[in-house]
Amino acid sequence: MLDITSLIELLAQPKRIVITTHHKPDGDAIGSSLGLYNYLIQQGHHAKVITPTDYPEYFNWMPGNGEVIIYTENIKESTESIADAEIIFCLDFNTLSRINEMGELVRKSNAIKVLIDHHLEPEDFDDYRCWDINACATAQLVYKFIVEELNNKKLINKDVAACLYTGILTDSASFALPNTTSAVHRITADLIDAGAVNWRIYDLVYNNSSEDRLRFLGICLCCRLEVLYDFNTAIITVSKQDIEKYNIGTGETEGIVNYALSVSGIRLAAFIVERDEKVKLSLRSKGEFPANDICKKYFNGGGHRNAAGGSSTDSLEQVINQFKLILPEYKKLLIQ
Repeated sequence: MLDITSLIELLAQPKRIVITTHHKPDGDAIGSSLGLYNYLIQQGHHAKVITPTDYPEYFNWMPGNGEVIIYTENIKESTESIADAEIIFCLDFNTLSRINEMGELVRKSNAIKVLIDHHLEPEDFDDYRCWDINACATAQLVYKFIVEELNNKKLINKDVAACLYTGILTDSASFALPNTTSAVHRITADLIDAGAVNWRIYDLVYNNSSEDRLRFLGICLCCRLEVLYDFNTAIITVSKQDIEKYNIGTGETEGIVNYALSVSGIRLAAFIVERDEKVKLSLRSKGEFPANDICKKYFNGGGHRNAAGGSSTDSLEQVINQFKLILPEYKKLLIQ
């Protein structure tokens, strides 16, 4: 593994750098990527953010968004940029399979690979690692990387701050999760001091829904919510027809699972949605319940203890039934 002194020496001169993150980037993925991008360009680096897929339009306001390359829309340019890179930063994912077809391009690249992440069990593909499973967001670790490891706090300007604040805000569920420690609040205070307008960022991210999305949310809560009180579990299930009827785009189902978790007494919530190729699951839990264990064992996924995801090639009905059949295995944890 590369040590920090060697990495600092590499970054002392402008380099060709690619920053990438997981497919269907969320607020932490795109926020940490653009935060790092806005830091690197101040030093004259030739940096490019390449995402494996598109991401929600309500993140388009972030500084640097106009320079993002979406792999599925620009395969040739993306492939050439990865091949030409001297350093590749891999943010908010723990295995190359999380960046789809880009994974093998990154694996084969001769570039120095830097992993900044907070997920369990990282794959051994990187040359330098800033990794902490206790961090509430990868954006928190990018802040730590810049401030503590590179000793360059002075370059956290308003653009860097706005992006990193967005990552922390969204991945901490608006500072509601247990890993939102006092240290996290001190970091966000620094970001606000550096120019992140906290109330404005919240408004851009959370108060920016289309009419269709609000009507879709109403259907989810009125007609698609099932509460299983014997297991302190709530499930919202959404069909492909629902998605099409309300024109639900990338990222517009983000956060709906939290409504199920907000039901009094509920310890585990699931949002199960039928997509074109797979059925996707998003799980949220309270306390010590291991949502990631269910995703890892049964749904080809993983994540954090209280926030995890998975997928299945089975039908929506089969996935719902499988999920319900799993619950007795976890009943002691769910009803304690």
